[in-house]
Amino acid sequence: MNVILNVIHREYTAAQIIAISSLFIVLIFNYCFLNGVFEAIEPNNLSQWAFYASVILLLFCLTIIVISILGGVFFPRTVSAVTLLLACLLFYATIQYGVIFDKSMIQNIAETNSREVSSYFNLSFLIYFILLGLIPAILIYKARMIGDLKSRIKSVLVINMVALTVTASIFTFLYKDYAAVGRNNHILVKYIVPFAFYDAGFRFLRDNYFYPPLPFKVLDKSPKLVPVKQRYQNLTVMVVGETARAQNFSLNGYTRNTNKFLAQTPILSFKQVSSCGTATAVSVPCMFSRLPRSKYESRVASSQDNALDIIHRAGVDVTWIDNNSTCKGVCERVSEIRFDPTQDSPLCDGDYCFDEILIEKLQQQISQQESGNQLIVLHMIGSHGPTYFRRYPDSFKRFMPDCPQSDIQRCSTEQLRNTYDNTIAYTDFVLSQLIDVLLQSGVANKSMLYISDHGESLGEKGLFLHGFPYSIAPEEQIHVPMLYWSTELSNTDFTDCVSEKLSSEFSQDNIFDTLLGLANVQSSVYQPKMDIFKQCKSIALIARGE
Repeated sequence: MNVILNVIHREYTAAQIIAISSLFIVLIFNYCFLNGVFEAIEPNNLSQWAFYASVILLLFCLTIIVISILGGVFFPRTVSAVTLLLACLLFYATIQYGVIFDKSMIQNIAETNSREVSSYFNLSFLIYFILLGLIPAILIYKARMIGDLKSRIKSVLVINMVALTVTASIFTFLYKDYAAVGRNNHILVKYIVPFAFYDAGFRFLRDNYFYPPLPFKVLDKSPKLVPVKQRYQNLTVMVVGETARAQNFSLNGYTRNTNKFLAQTPILSFKQVSSCGTATAVSVPCMFSRLPRSKYESRVASSQDNALDIIHRAGVDVTWIDNNSTCKGVCERVSEIRFDPTQDSPLCDGDYCFDEILIEKLQQQISQQESGNQLIVLHMIGSHGPTYFRRYPDSFKRFMPDCPQSDIQRCSTEQLRNTYDNTIAYTDFVLSQLIDVLLQSGVANKSMLYISDHGESLGEKGLFLHGFPYSIAPEEQIHVPMLYWSTELSNTDFTDCVSEKLSSEFSQDNIFDTLLGLANVQSSVYQPKMDIFKQCKSIALIARGE
């Protein structure tokens, strides 16, 4: 206590406060970055050690400059304290879950609701935040600062001149070394706290708020339903999963029986499917967009028709039923139903609802449509982490012991695996029940397509959750399950044809055209080669003589 009181009562110049804060940020909160640099250069001689020392010194100087620019000249204690708190939060996310803060992660954060945020508050977080963030920030904020405004500004300008000089000197003499290390390890800059966050935040704000809105582009003004000889009502159900990874489905060869119920149905599982992104905010709008993953931009995608718009314009009744956060803008121009987790229901706990709630709502939606074609999209909460244990009822605790806490990194590998597999087993049950609802409906042609938005890391390579930059994302985050059930599977020719494609490589780029094909929509933007079932449907029609 005396040490803390001495620190508080000691007098500091504005420059000293900024320097102390910067040094703390560099040495503590940039551990991941500095460790990455150390592993990249593996210093074993004086020259390499000197280069590594220059990296620490350079980062220290840059931090001083940035804190000063953010307001440290006039409010050094406040700006330093706030920067410390932010850096602590970023460091916790990176050190505990392996999070990298790029633009897509910022978008994911911006679209996260309060219930999702609360799931990250746990004992581990509190310890980190209090010891490494709150206490240092309070000490900085309470520090006694000497000098009037003029002298404070002078001291800050002096330390910034020194920092700029050192920075220029390092780049002058070591530019080639920095270029070589940076070229071969470009991902390292995304670990720099808090600069990577500032850079990604600026890019997100620029693309979403600074640029003028794009005019909305109608891709096809007059799509039509495909004419058929025998006019049957068509019902298509698309289930958008959440955080399900393909390798944990026993239908794909997983050693645990996580698909107990679906294994008893004539459902087909595509085993090599990749996602468009590693976070819901990217993957969901991307899979419904005409833009392929390689050219996807959220700003462009939100300013033009998506698959639901075109299908709806063709005359199909389209409804989005959401048991997750939101539809991420995909359902803005079609009917949407959201669940209130505070409703009086045994399936809801005030924060979330179990996915079984989708079953009854699907029944209601089908019964309300007496004629015409329907497309119903069900957005599951699925395996949303880190509170996996809240995604399934007690009756589905099949794999034990589980991990009944949000700081999943503190659970054993077995506990985490058990908990996650319970979510997959519960998803399996819900999907089987949805198929039963379809079977009980009087609609002649019906199909269900399930695909997860992205995968999940469960501690592999020290990573947890998802949201890693796609270019370096691990397979666990981009390899997703895709399942298909249809009344057409009663046709042997069709089933044989589709079965031959189960090991072929597909991606969420195929969803746009596949969904138009399932809904029997004819459009100028439809690409038959991207429709997974187009060829097989043609073979089935020929076999039936149509």
